[in-house]
Order: sequence, then C-alpha cells, then structure tokens
Amino acid sequence: MAIGLSEEHEALRESVTGWAERNIPSGVVRAAIAAENEERPVFWSGLADQGLLGLHIPEEYGGSGYGLLETAVAVEALGERVAPGPYVPTVFAGAAILASDGKAHAELLPGLADGTLTGAVALAGSITGTRGEDGALTIGGVAELVLGGALADVLVLPVSTDRGEEWVVVDASAATVTPVKSLDITRGVAKVELEAVAVPARRILDGLEGPGVLNLAAILFGAEAAGVASWCVNAASEYAKVRVQFGRPIGQFQGVKHKAARMLVALEQARATVWDATRAAEGRGGSEAKEITADELAYAAAIAGVVAPDAAVLCAKDAVQIFGGIGYTYEHDVHLYYRRALTLRALLGSSSEWAESVAELALNGVSRAMEIDLPDDAAALREGIRTEIAEIAKLEGKDQKRALAGAGYVMPHLARPWGRDAKPLEQVLIIQELKAAQVKLPQMIIGAWVVPSIVAYGTPEQQERFLPATLSGEMIWCQLFSEPGAGSDLAALQMKAEKVEGGWKLNGQKVWTSVAHFAEWGICIARNSSEGSKHEGITYFLVDMKGPGVTVRPLTEMTGENLFNEVFLDDVFVPDDLVVGEVGQGWKVARNTLSNERVSLSSGSGGTGSSVSDLVGLAGRLGRELTPAERQELARVVCEGHSISALGLRVTLKQLTGVEPGADASVRKLLSTSHAQHVAECAVELLGTSALIAADMKLGDAGYWNRAVLSTRAMTIYGGTTEVQLNIIGERILGLPRDPEPGK
Repeated sequence: MAIGLSEEHEALRESVTGWAERNIPSGVVRAAIAAENEERPVFWSGLADQGLLGLHIPEEYGGSGYGLLETAVAVEALGERVAPGPYVPTVFAGAAILASDGKAHAELLPGLADGTLTGAVALAGSITGTRGEDGALTIGGVAELVLGGALADVLVLPVSTDRGEEWVVVDASAATVTPVKSLDITRGVAKVELEAVAVPARRILDGLEGPGVLNLAAILFGAEAAGVASWCVNAASEYAKVRVQFGRPIGQFQGVKHKAARMLVALEQARATVWDATRAAEGRGGSEAKEITADELAYAAAIAGVVAPDAAVLCAKDAVQIFGGIGYTYEHDVHLYYRRALTLRALLGSSSEWAESVAELALNGVSRAMEIDLPDDAAALREGIRTEIAEIAKLEGKDQKRALAGAGYVMPHLARPWGRDAKPLEQVLIIQELKAAQVKLPQMIIGAWVVPSIVAYGTPEQQERFLPATLSGEMIWCQLFSEPGAGSDLAALQMKAEKVEGGWKLNGQKVWTSVAHFAEWGICIARNSSEGSKHEGITYFLVDMKGPGVTVRPLTEMTGENLFNEVFLDDVFVPDDLVVGEVGQGWKVARNTLSNERVSLSSGSGGTGSSVSDLVGLAGRLGRELTPAERQELARVVCEGHSISALGLRVTLKQLTGVEPGADASVRKLLSTSHAQHVAECAVELLGTSALIAADMKLGDAGYWNRAVLSTRAMTIYGGTTEVQLNIIGERILGLPRDPEPGK
C-alpha cells in the first residue's frame, strides 16, 4: 500500500504503475539522459490521455475533478520510475494557479490539464514589479534553478511589489530561460531572467501566497520522494534476496536485513506524513471543530517537508550500499534515484529549514489532531453507544468497571459475551464516546494480554472463572514467560512441567516478570517434553501466585524502583483444569499472548507519561530561548511523534475498510517503542545542568524527565527487542530470508 489508502486510490496507483512500466522503461529514461537538449518525453501525450495531468483540476476546466491526494498517488507512482520530463512541475503549476482567486483559471488550467501547456514554479527569486494605473505589473529580475523551467510554457513566479510578495503567471516566451546542468540528470532545472515583462491583471494570482506555495511543494515533492524511496526499498530488498555472499543470500545477514527494514520504516513515515499533509490541504482530518487553520496546514506540510525528502535520501544511499559495487556504477539505475532524492531535498530547501518551521509552530502551540472521517451510517450506531455509556457513567467505582466489562466495552473486538463482536467502526465510536463521557476503562495491565488467549483457547469454565474479574480490573495478572537463558528467544525455556496425579508440578525460574509481587495469577509456559522442535512440548498454565512453592523476589531497576521480579517455582502444583489449550501445544497460545502484548505496547508511551506535548510544555517553562541545535532536535522528535500518529490513523482507516494494515502497523510498533526514549532524551538535553537532579518524579521537571530517560530504556527490550522487530519487518514485510538456525 502506498500514499493512498482507499480501493479507488489503490486502483489508481495500479493503473499508473502499469502504464508507467509499459511507457517509461529504463531505456526511455536513459534516452532522456543521453539527449543533447531536454525535450518533452515521448510519453507526454500518454500522461494527458490517462488524465494524470489534471487529476486535481476541476472538470469545468478539463480536469478529472479529484483532489491533491489523487495527484500525490500518481506522483508517487511515477516517482518510482524516476520519470523524466515536466510532469511534477506542470501539476505543481496547476495546483498553484488553482489556489488563486480564479482570474487565470479558465485561461490556463485547461491547457495544463490536457498537456498542451507545460508549467513550472519558481520557489524563490529576486524579481521585482512596478504597478501601473490599470493594475498590471511590469516585472524584472531573476529566478534561479527552476525545476522544469526549460520545458515550461508558463511560469509561476514570486514578485516583490509595493504590496509585498505577489505571485504571477508569465509566458516562458517572454523570459530568457537558460538550462542549467542539474545533479538530477533525468530532469532539468533552468535560470529564468525577465526584463520589463508586462503582466496583465488577469495573470496576477491574487489569493496565492508564498506559504501556500511551499505547502504544495512539500506535498508534491514529498510524494515524489516517497516514490523514490519506494523503488529503493523494493529494488534493494529484491537484490538482497538473490545476491549470495559467504554461502548465503546477503539479506539473511542482520546487518543488511536491518538496514532494509529501517529503509522501509523511513518510507512508511514519509508516506504517512505526506498523506496527512494532503488531507490538511483538502481541509480534512483536523480538530474537533473540523476546521483546518493555516497554521495547522503549515505544521503538517512542514513535517512532510522534513520527513519525506530525508527518507528518500536515506533509502537511496542505503540502496547503493546494499547493491554494493554494482550500485556505484553509472550503468545501474540506483544512482538516478539518489540524484533525484538529493535534488528534491535541495529544491524544497534544507531539512533544517523545514525543521525550524516545525519547531516554531510547535512552540507556539500548534498541533494536529488525527480525526477520522467516519461514514454516514456511523450516526445511528453512535447514538446507541452514547445512550448505553451515559447510563454506565452514572455508576461509580467497581460498579462502573463491572458494568463496562459486562457490556463488552473493555475489549469490544472480542466475541460476546466478553466483548461486543465490534467491527473497527464500532470500536472507534466506543473510544470516542467513552472519552466524551469521561469514563475511563479499567486498568488491566498484563490482563489485557491474557484475556484474548483465554477467550481463544480457554475452556468455558476458565473463561467464567477468570474473565469477568480480569476485564473489570479486579484480578491482577503477571506473565511468567522470560527466563534467565530465554529472553527474546522464549522457546528456549527450561522450566519443567512434570505430570502428576490430577495436574502438574512446575519447577524452574522466571525473570523480568512485571507486577509479580502483587499479581494474583500468572500465565506460565513450561516444557512438558523435550521431544520434537523447541516449539513443541510446551504447555500453557495458569498459576496461583499466592500458592505454595511460588517465591517472588523484586528486581531493582535502574530507576531505583521495583516493577520487574524474578520468580521461583518449586514443585508448584497446577491442576489439570488450569491448563490452557492442549498439552504440548502451549506455544500457539503464547504466540497469541505475545501478539496482543506487542499491539498494546505500540499503542502509546507505555505508561512513562512522556509525550511530545509534555516536551513542548517543558520547553515553554525553561525561561530561555532554545538554541538552534535544540530547536532542530525538538523538531525531529515532533516529526517522529506526528508520523506515528499518522501511521496509527492509517492503520485504523485500513481496518475500517477491511484492509490488512500491513507495513503501517509493523512500522508503528517499532517506532512507538523508541519514541518515548527520544522524547525523554530531548527533554534531558533541554534541562542542561538541571539534569544533575535525582530521577524522582517528586522533584519537578528535572526529576520527572530524568526518571523518564532511565525508565524508557526498557521499552526497546521488553515485548520483543528492537532487533527482533527489525527482523520481523525484514522477513515478514520485505520477504528477506529468515535468520539461519543456530549452528547452521
């Protein structure tokens, strides 16, 4: 899945990709490189025939009447072919003109939509204008390095006048346009010089402002950057599957596998941020008032301006590394993508400039809520949920928690009676209505991972005994999985389960067991047989943590606190009726538990309390101006947080339409575990010498953030380390070879 999410967007992408594969093969790209002078590519008329030049232009002007998002989908797909020619400059010019007051629409948009006109936009220049009595301008000056300028029929230019900056459209024939050799050898730039050029009033683009043009540039160039990154990820991964060194495919080596996985992470962040910027430009997905402010659009576009070009450069240079020597040759295409990525970033302006905009907006309180555009049929469903929650809201304490559990609101996706068989839309509405009614769900902690496994594999008696109290938050659980010699490699466990009359005796040690010191029950996996593979002969038990033979010893963490524990089980008896699933098939049950654990861990800050809003609040309380370096780091953390939120929304929207979340979900899991670390680390940097204060939440900002910087180190370890998650992305999403078995 790419920038677009809907079936229509995917169909558009497939159509453009198929057309481009037929019409823009490598030979066409190489021919454009070899040409003495840049010309309209041979496929130009085909772009018009496919309607790709006017996707965002209203039907009354010869376009398709769609929007900027559809154009971004096409731009991304063509970016994957490193398409030469003025496609992006022309759609950019059309979008800029369309954003003006309308005087020039009828004259220019039809030609830009049908391909009889090509366009280009200068993002900067030293052009001045003098206004005549009739309102026309006479302009002169220079605009350097205009993308597509040499092929343009019309030029959109910024002009300094007595009214400030204004934007105009001039015919390229009225200017002196000089091609300039470009780093991107597939697509040119040009110097535009004007001397006493008359611009009639109808060609002055009233209503178009510089920030709006930059927003469009961030979206369109960002979409192309995503296309560049996409080709790099896919091409490098495919090569890593077949290139053999040291007797195995290079994609099996974790150094290569993890590099490719991080490339995919960067790509998906780029797609998510560009997607959200297009939504903001179209006035969608804003705050509860559903109105997108100019600052909110600038915020979303600036984040895309940071994330997408940097992702393209990262993916391109890492693709060169994976291709190795062949990737460094002129004959291989990867350098064309590296050149395109570098050029896009240079055209937009440095990432640090965009990051400065992000920092300024964030420090001024600008943010962007990730609201879901719900279907029309949501209203009736919402009303029923709202009515029921209103009644529950009248209750207090345990009564309220039990009512929530009994009505299936705690884990609504589960089958009745433990959930509501809720589809994604109903789940979204439940979350929204609980928040609106200020009703908080029970704190289940480890129980949130336990319940789905007992629902899926437990007996009716086990379900009746354990689920009601767990769902209401009254029964506390711990997870007895990890062992001293079996951390991430859980199947290497050594705890023994010996069959005795009426049940089992468990012997062994568990470690890193959260809340075991006050948990009532534990889920435990133990080895009942050594025969077969290491995933066989494992059984899943429910253990009474207060029973004979269970010894819990708290482990003091680096924070000085005690959340984790080591647990010793000495001849602990577990009756047969507390075995979950089949004897010897406990690994299947454990995988279900682990799946829910990782989903839970990816859904927030993991209880640390550290978030971007907290970080921005700290910056506002420092009583001093942030240094440029501090503002840059703040912006990077803000961008990361925004990308995670956008990825989360994309996952939800895909689920609402019945589409598998795919890479979005896996990438969000990986990013979420390290994000709180980055937030805390940035905060501690801002604290300066105050960071000497003890890590204690009672000691103000310094104590709070010092505790956070210590406590969040665990987040990339538990629930599957970062390295394990990178393996999962590399193997399951990119299809790279699995790690070899030990000793092979």
